[in-house]
Amino acid sequence: MKPQGTDEGPSASPARPENTSRGTGTETLLEQMLERSNMQQALKRVEENDGAPGVDGMETKDLRPYIRENWERIRTELLAETYRPLPVRRVEIPKPDGGKRMLGIPASLDRLLQQALSQILTPIFDPDFSDSSYGFRKGRSAHDAVRASQTYIREGYKWVVDMDLAQFFDRVNHDILMARVARKVQDKRILRLIRRYLESGAMLNGVKVRTEEGTPQGGPLSPLLANILLDDLDKELEKRGHRFARYADDCNIYVQSKRAGERVMHTVRDFVENRLKLKVNEAKSAVDRPWKRKFLGFSFLPGRDARIRLAPKTVKRVRDRIRELTSRSRSMSMAERIKRLNDFLVGWIGYFGAAQTKSIFEELDEWLRRRLRQILWKQWKRTETRYRELRRLGLKQQAAREIAGSRKGYWRTAATPQLHKALGLAYWRGQGLVELKECYGRKHSA
Repeated sequence: MKPQGTDEGPSASPARPENTSRGTGTETLLEQMLERSNMQQALKRVEENDGAPGVDGMETKDLRPYIRENWERIRTELLAETYRPLPVRRVEIPKPDGGKRMLGIPASLDRLLQQALSQILTPIFDPDFSDSSYGFRKGRSAHDAVRASQTYIREGYKWVVDMDLAQFFDRVNHDILMARVARKVQDKRILRLIRRYLESGAMLNGVKVRTEEGTPQGGPLSPLLANILLDDLDKELEKRGHRFARYADDCNIYVQSKRAGERVMHTVRDFVENRLKLKVNEAKSAVDRPWKRKFLGFSFLPGRDARIRLAPKTVKRVRDRIRELTSRSRSMSMAERIKRLNDFLVGWIGYFGAAQTKSIFEELDEWLRRRLRQILWKQWKRTETRYRELRRLGLKQQAAREIAGSRKGYWRTAATPQLHKALGLAYWRGQGLVELKECYGRKHSA
């Protein structure tokens, strides 16, 4: 990417670390955004994250050559404030609770510029964010938020104000958000560029729709803007002395009694709706015991230790996904089926392995192997085939003959001692199937 004052294109060398010493309130943030090192770092991040194309149809792999050819024009337009972002491409994705979430996918160039903008704004805003804010921040994670919640429960704060913000990313008030950004950003050009991104519109079913509120979920800049706006909520909770954990728009406040929780719910709802002009989702918000609620896919066991467990809805979702992948009506080889299962299970346990209840992973392992046994039993079909395969797997002649001629259904047969012995843990290990219990053990022994 051409830097100011040279004709060189983007370098393949790694970008230098981002400069975290930039001061706040400067009037040269746009030039800092367009610096070679910052743009190289942004380009690298966008290429690593990849993602679907926006309304321009440009794929991430085509972005670098496009920038080489057009950077001087783009840079000139940004400095002259004549650059206009393209509308985002609106995409509906299903939510775990059965609803739908609207994502806004920026064009590749806008994704790059938003990333570059986020990189210069983050060092300005992030150091002053609350220690109880965990979403979209370097060195912090959803697991940290859950562990902080566990600490509060162990300290005796055994009631939770579980507050859900309704359609947060679609309801952000632009004026209120920009006022928060302007507290620390004096470069008016940067403020106007952010405003243009907020108002760039969206393409939905081929029609451009105006965006008078909201910050599209899906762009690199949106997470930072969300934290900037919700930092007012964090500071208000800190001022009141509350113990809380917030991850994006999911906020849990821990108190010592139900009465205190109801009072907090009332006052915080007023703050959110009157000061921030956001809406609390009454159907999903409640004052309750932490072990009766879910937080970021997890919950807690009642008791002094408040061990972290999988929320019931999380268990249901993983079972539903495994059912899809092990459906007898889905025709594929067992090797391909195991590959797809492994791809899913490795990613799933990477996040949900933070739970502290080993037994649920053992149960899921056993249930999954039973589902795979019923698939093989169906594939073998004929009695002769079943007998031959069971003998090949080491089952004795009498046991193989008895089960091969069984009239039980596939699911019942998959639980019989004979099939459990022939197609047990050792067999599936040999086929390369991921074992959740083993993944869990490695994760917790590290």
